[in-house]
Amino acid sequence: MKDIIEELSWRGLIQNKVTGIEKQLKKKTTIYIGFDPTSDSLHVGNLVPIIILIHFQKMGHKSLGLIGEATGFIGDPSDQNDKRIFLKKNIIKKNTKSITQQLSNLLKFYSKKIELLNNLNWIKNIYFIDFIRKIGKFITINYMISKDSVKKRIQYKKNGISFTEFSYSLIQGYDFLFLNKEKNCLLQIGGSDQWGNITTGIELIKKITGKKVYGLTFPLITKSNGIKFGKSQKDENIWLDPKKTTPYQFYQFWINISDTEIKKFIKIYTFFPKKKIDFFILKHKKNPEKRFLQKKVAYEITKWVHGKKIYEEVVKISNILFDKNNQFSFFNEETLFYIYKNIPHMILSQTKFKKGILLLDILKKSHFFNSKNEANRALNLNSIFINKKLIKENILLKKENIIGKKYILFQFGKKKFFIIKIESI
Repeated sequence: MKDIIEELSWRGLIQNKVTGIEKQLKKKTTIYIGFDPTSDSLHVGNLVPIIILIHFQKMGHKSLGLIGEATGFIGDPSDQNDKRIFLKKNIIKKNTKSITQQLSNLLKFYSKKIELLNNLNWIKNIYFIDFIRKIGKFITINYMISKDSVKKRIQYKKNGISFTEFSYSLIQGYDFLFLNKEKNCLLQIGGSDQWGNITTGIELIKKITGKKVYGLTFPLITKSNGIKFGKSQKDENIWLDPKKTTPYQFYQFWINISDTEIKKFIKIYTFFPKKKIDFFILKHKKNPEKRFLQKKVAYEITKWVHGKKIYEEVVKISNILFDKNNQFSFFNEETLFYIYKNIPHMILSQTKFKKGILLLDILKKSHFFNSKNEANRALNLNSIFINKKLIKENILLKKENIIGKKYILFQFGKKKFFIIKIESI
């Protein structure tokens, strides 16, 4: 079999691993990765474990994807400074259905063989007394509080950690035990913040069955502010659901990644072999201003997540917005509407617009700026464009500024766009 550890290592996809894993992975091994339904959509950080599932499957191993509907009722305390807000059962059920569908669609793109499971199917049948008698007795409190995720919360004296969240690691450990018994699963994989939960499962299996099992973690993908992408993080996430992050915004996220990061991301987020990636990096280095690597990654991932047709439409929008030679006023209603759907937008009533409206008032409402003074400074710096034409003063927007009977496009600097649609409300 091909060396999966070597493959993941050069791609930068290994953070920690249990000793002896290399020998085990020379044979066909069943592995699993879990996904918590704390939101109704996955995000770009979740693509990494999905890609790892696919790598293992393509190299002859058996991959399992686990949706943690049961553990979703508790919420993982790992990497949390404060207690989680418990989601209602109907919300968790809705989220589970949604991310199961997303996972199914993404995995089918590369493989039809990866099995998806839901831990509620076995945890719902367990009585609390049976669990703490038969499972809880094998893990000591001393062992549990030695975990960084628990220790950190205990030290955070404002709220500490509830018994509910404290039990999370043990329940995740039980998942590993169950899959080991039922599916002969010998390896659990997760993000670097999951190491404590994974090793709890390894310890539980060792004490109950005497079997040797393994764990492996991958580095977390972080936002520009250094915070990880997380389903409970509402702001600045790049979601896979087009209703939460439009395909245009999704595509632009990859296009705007720095040269340093994109050299890492093409290894992490694509399946190109090493020689090809080395060639791509060399080609990019010759003309970095052409953003060859960014476009290559944006193509691969946008096509995977949203489909080739939508990718082509998104590229068309990008060309319209960023090409200085394109005349915005010449585009048809269909193109204008697609731009409206995909970039930040706002509806303005015809009644309010009848007498005209000042540019600075629109800029403030658009949330481009926090105040009129901030917007005015941008205007004085020649950073504001309307329908791709530079505006140097606080003009009164009137009927002649409307394109395609109902649209006005605003631009701040090189990359920020906003469009308003004028209609009867």
